[in-house]
Amino acid sequence: MITLVGNLKGGTGKSTVAFNLALWLLDHNQRVELCDLDPQATLRDAADVRSEFEYQPALPVAGRIPRDSSGHVLVDVGLSDQAAMHRAIARADRILIPVAPSQADVWATQQFVDIIADVAPKDRKPETMAFINRADTHPGSRENDEAAEALRQLEDVTVLKPRLSQRMAFRRSFSEGLAVFEMEPRGKAAAELMTLAQVVFRGKLRRA
Repeated sequence: MITLVGNLKGGTGKSTVAFNLALWLLDHNQRVELCDLDPQATLRDAADVRSEFEYQPALPVAGRIPRDSSGHVLVDVGLSDQAAMHRAIARADRILIPVAPSQADVWATQQFVDIIADVAPKDRKPETMAFINRADTHPGSRENDEAAEALRQLEDVTVLKPRLSQRMAFRRSFSEGLAVFEMEPRGKAAAELMTLAQVVFRGKLRRA
């Protein structure tokens, strides 16, 4: 099962999401392969920090999608390598799109969905899911709900209810090579991540 984590706009938190979901799967005794196709190699940097401190479980990162896999493959792609992004879309079983709550991010998501429609095999379209990432935590904010409603207007996109908020724990844990649930197991960020992971991988976990 190849899950591509992508969007056209930078700064949506793709690498952080892929990193945390991969570690969540490992924590649930799943076989995971993580691929960093973004030339910025942010995901690989976080994995290198994890390796340097010898955190377990280890999280190796590959530079290409494996030809065959019996487990979960998570792929992080960037806008700067369009050819790699197109190849990843063509291989993906599912595409997960983190979307920050802004009009510009919604527009970029629309463009990304259009690219998926053009690039994906016509006889095997990937399941496409979007969710609000880096959500505003202010109780009076309307941007989160407005962005989610705009996403619901996109064709062939399932908008997931769980959201990840703009929390320091996500940035700090990623820079230290840890998942949020490893750094702050009882924190709000960990609870949000685990709720999202359970929805994304519902019915997709293999028995150990």
